[in-house]
Amino acid sequence: MPILYSAAVGAYHLGVRIAARWNPKAKAWVQGREGQWERLTAKREVLKGCLWMHCASVGEFEQGRPVLEAIKAQRPDLPVLLTFFSPSGYEARKDYALATHVDYLPADSASNAQRLVELIAPRAAIFVKYEFWYHHLHALMAKAIPTFLVSAIFREGQPFFKWYGEAWREMLGCYARIFTQDEASKDLLASIGVTNVMVSGDTRFDRVAAIVAAQEELPIAQALAKASGRVLVCGSTWPADERLLLKALQVTRATPRILIAPHEPSKEHLDAIDRDFPEPLRAWSAFDDDANAAQFSELRTLLIDRMGLLARLYKYADVAYVGGGFGDGIHSLLEAAAWGKPMIFGPKHTKFAEAKGLIDAGGGFEVRNADELRAVLDRLLGDTDALSKASEAAGNYVRDRVGATERTVGEVLARVV
Repeated sequence: MPILYSAAVGAYHLGVRIAARWNPKAKAWVQGREGQWERLTAKREVLKGCLWMHCASVGEFEQGRPVLEAIKAQRPDLPVLLTFFSPSGYEARKDYALATHVDYLPADSASNAQRLVELIAPRAAIFVKYEFWYHHLHALMAKAIPTFLVSAIFREGQPFFKWYGEAWREMLGCYARIFTQDEASKDLLASIGVTNVMVSGDTRFDRVAAIVAAQEELPIAQALAKASGRVLVCGSTWPADERLLLKALQVTRATPRILIAPHEPSKEHLDAIDRDFPEPLRAWSAFDDDANAAQFSELRTLLIDRMGLLARLYKYADVAYVGGGFGDGIHSLLEAAAWGKPMIFGPKHTKFAEAKGLIDAGGGFEVRNADELRAVLDRLLGDTDALSKASEAAGNYVRDRVGATERTVGEVLARVV
């Protein structure tokens, strides 16, 4: 099984290198890893005895971030190596202040894994949510380095629970402790004899609660919100979401002001929104922080052409539409829910427990077409009582689930000597 796993990983890396000739994301993946051993070697002395945290991308980092920040609050002297699998994660957090060094995860081969562990000699390692790398995990275990999986969630369809999943099941034994989001994951693991498990909850709730507690203002959005009318914040949208929104907004009784932040703000994508969305439309970059409400009195659409604002933009929404539900899966619902904003999203959310939770609580609304979206918008934006109840339900859903970080950090710190 490890031989088949290594062959699959090798084939994947070869495929990415071939695709890099024409695919920008694959090219960034390859180029980002060039010179990584020189970078890591240059940081060797300052990284010795570090805490190593590995995340797939930005979303996983935001789950691991509360744990890392809580550890650093108690151990500010502890060096930190932060690694990412994806270029988008690395680019977004390459300057993260609490990390001693940020880099890409070396390819998962036995030699690379052994080389990395010997180079940085970590005190402990934290992998986030779905990160399972056979050789890296075994290299850590061979050196008796305590390794933790945080905010993990498991489903029956994963390889761990299949007849061919021997190598995957073996990886689970490499963790000193697996912190799961829910009891169902713990029960699934118990069914295959894995007992090094603790239900801690999802650290994303702590992260979004911290963003709300900081109450950081965005003056441009604040000025728009002071202008009359309801505000619809459309976050992490894709073209499929935008087509649906345009159809619904053409026939809805409500006429909200729209803040739209596309998931990939490429020039082509921004230009398409600029061309298609309701006028008057202006871009965020056209304003500065001394903007006032009068400047937005006639504005219908504000196009967010900057990254890193969305989690704070939801503060100014009456209702949120979260994209991705007509593609590979919805993006973060909790960023909006933490501010007590009801959210609307597409049907592809079965892998996201919070979607069902928010629907059941009354703070989330699934739509499958423009007619359903129009109906939900009209109800929430036209009925103050309905909006108030959905907002309260969304906020309570997050507030009732904070605390995973505290339940995780104590055990991790006990192993970081």
